[in-house]
Amino acid sequence: MENRFRPEDPDLRKKFAKLYREFFDLAERKRRWSLNDDIPWSQVNRSMNPAVADIVESFCAVELYLPDYIGKALPMIRANRGWAWFHANWGYEESKHSLALGDWLLRSGQRTEEQMADLEDRLFQHEWNLPHDSPSAMVMYGMVQELATWASYRNLRLRVQEHGGDPALSQALMFLAVDERAHHSFYLRAVQLFLEIDRAGALEQLRRVFSSFAMPAVHLIGESRRREEQIRSLGVLTETLYMEQVVYPILEILGVERRELRKKVVPVRC
Repeated sequence: MENRFRPEDPDLRKKFAKLYREFFDLAERKRRWSLNDDIPWSQVNRSMNPAVADIVESFCAVELYLPDYIGKALPMIRANRGWAWFHANWGYEESKHSLALGDWLLRSGQRTEEQMADLEDRLFQHEWNLPHDSPSAMVMYGMVQELATWASYRNLRLRVQEHGGDPALSQALMFLAVDERAHHSFYLRAVQLFLEIDRAGALEQLRRVFSSFAMPAVHLIGESRRREEQIRSLGVLTETLYMEQVVYPILEILGVERRELRKKVVPVRC
């Protein structure tokens, strides 16, 4: 089925180029933000609940695998400029997310420079690998993952407000959530293209992506089970929230009935 969605296909190249240009122009016009100038770092809350800081650190750690995310996927799609250019732009924006989360951990006093350096050292002992060997399946994975990340940042922002508030972290999480939603929208439109080209083939890939989905790299971070439990217990991303805020909305927008996937979608492994 993958040959129906070949990145080098002339028609697909043309359509991805249009998708990327629309994504890029909108980002330049409405969505770009400055790490130093647009976040009120002077209003950081140095008394934030440590559980919130642990979750921020977990998300920051996931972002630190960016070289793997970029380096392993880009060769699959290099023949399609719009597809590859989006991936490069995605990497730029995700690097800002990592910097924003790391800066908050330091400015809030929740972590020291030494602790952050130790985290990086431990993370880089492991390597993240692609969960799928198909470019189109990776687009579907990205569609799900980006919306799950949007939901996580949105829900974490609500928890921050409930734990005394933090204008700096809240603003950063808002920027990150908006970016993630934009990434999701690009992937969603690409999946709609795949459904138009070969609905049966796209549905089969979509079923496999949903049935095996897990947030990227969390299992590679130290104390992963404790971190996953924190994310669930604080109501940032639970199995129920994953289905209600990620799976069902995606299926509705794509016009896909759950019965079309033929097998039950399993809950997310955070």
